[in-house]
Amino acid sequence: MRGAPTILHLDMDAFYASAEQAAKPSLRGKPVIVGGLGPRGVVATASYEARVFGVHSAMAMAQARRLCPNAAYLTPRFSLYRQVSDQVMGLLRALSPLVEPLSLDEAFVDLEAGGTEPRVAVARAVAERLRADIRAVTGLTGSVGLAGSKMLAKIASEQAKPDGLAVIEPGTERELLDPMPVRTLPGVGPATAEALRRAGIHTVAETREAGEAELVRLLGRAHGASLHLMASGRDERPVVAERDAKSISVEDTFDVDVTDRTRVQLEVARLADRCVRRLREAGRSGRTVVIKVRRYDFSTLTRSETLRGPTDDPGVVREAAARLIDGVDTTAGVRLLGVGVSGLADYTQEDLFAQAAQAAHDAQAAEAAHGAVEDPERGSGAEMPEPEGSGAPEAAEGSGRPRAWLPGIDVRHAEYGAGWVQGSGVGRVTVRFEVPWSGPGRVRTFAVDDPELEPGEPLPLVRPPEPPEPPESAEPAGHPAGSGVSR
Repeated sequence: MRGAPTILHLDMDAFYASAEQAAKPSLRGKPVIVGGLGPRGVVATASYEARVFGVHSAMAMAQARRLCPNAAYLTPRFSLYRQVSDQVMGLLRALSPLVEPLSLDEAFVDLEAGGTEPRVAVARAVAERLRADIRAVTGLTGSVGLAGSKMLAKIASEQAKPDGLAVIEPGTERELLDPMPVRTLPGVGPATAEALRRAGIHTVAETREAGEAELVRLLGRAHGASLHLMASGRDERPVVAERDAKSISVEDTFDVDVTDRTRVQLEVARLADRCVRRLREAGRSGRTVVIKVRRYDFSTLTRSETLRGPTDDPGVVREAAARLIDGVDTTAGVRLLGVGVSGLADYTQEDLFAQAAQAAHDAQAAEAAHGAVEDPERGSGAEMPEPEGSGAPEAAEGSGRPRAWLPGIDVRHAEYGAGWVQGSGVGRVTVRFEVPWSGPGRVRTFAVDDPELEPGEPLPLVRPPEPPEPPESAEPAGHPAGSGVSR
């Protein structure tokens, strides 16, 4: 562990919910909950106004609605969150080449690797400037922790929340850690905590005092030895830049168990296409296609097929996923489906049969889509919303219209401009017309098939600068400068 606090941990404050409040002036200062909106959805993020009611991430959405019935419940808009995340990660990479993203809203930075002098005052100044830059660029706030190790920097950022900066100076680590619960330490989940509790170990101090030998006896050599080091305030893990994704996947949970075989096959094909879009956006290809099926009784299985070479061809991935789902009995009901690709590579190996297979599949898909009827009770999101899509509703087959006007999504009206969906039902959709830099906007209601209402794109959270005015034109022809001719 280093002495100087030059490991920085950034955690954006209530990221998804804060981004929605910044985008929607009418929701500022009010409880906002983002997540899967169906009966089986869960909370992705709750604003601080909602947290005072007991709502928190990973809570069942049904429970959140009971605790905070007057909150705004919104579907995630991952395209917006990615845009903001890219801006924040760009600011971090300007500080150091060693940036380790953990998620869209969280990262470690090794400031010393970027040339920051290893002194408390210097590191603190860098962190304060970073927080100001994040607010200026994104309009959002982030909490920052500074310490000599990753573990301590993360603990410091938790202490700094919301919108703060905390520094753990050399020599104070043990005093800070000792009274904390053992779950504070990295790698201590429910099972490990229960094993330690049965041995009478509840705090970090008790963990350290138990000794390495006892921890190894309780938890095994690798885990026990590592835990003893961390309980002593020692964390040697380096900041690792550009952590490589091992797989790319998408999944959906359904509000009502799906039993129809044709519906299952169509959903798998749709998920395969979404997965390939993500694959291509990342500039990757993969050689192993994986499906995930969670049955009505919560039993979960996966099946995989390894291809001859890496591919990003949607037809190839669809066909592999279709073969895999054909081998799974889904007649009793399916609550979740997922499709993923692993064995990632930065290149593709041409499949000689891909074009012919693609053409045949497209013809079949077009015929199936033409006769397909949408299920109005289809789920609106995954149980744990993952950043796999744009956040906008998917278009219905063969049209430019969304499957559903989900609360929170962006829309644009030919007359009223940009807005967002407050709610919909019984053939109507209610829209509030406002933008991030306006005041609270007016609400209007339309028919769901109003031709003037279309899905929109997220606007930046900070108003773009006005384009510069064109320079004044030169002197009119035939009147050279200094001729005395007035304008």
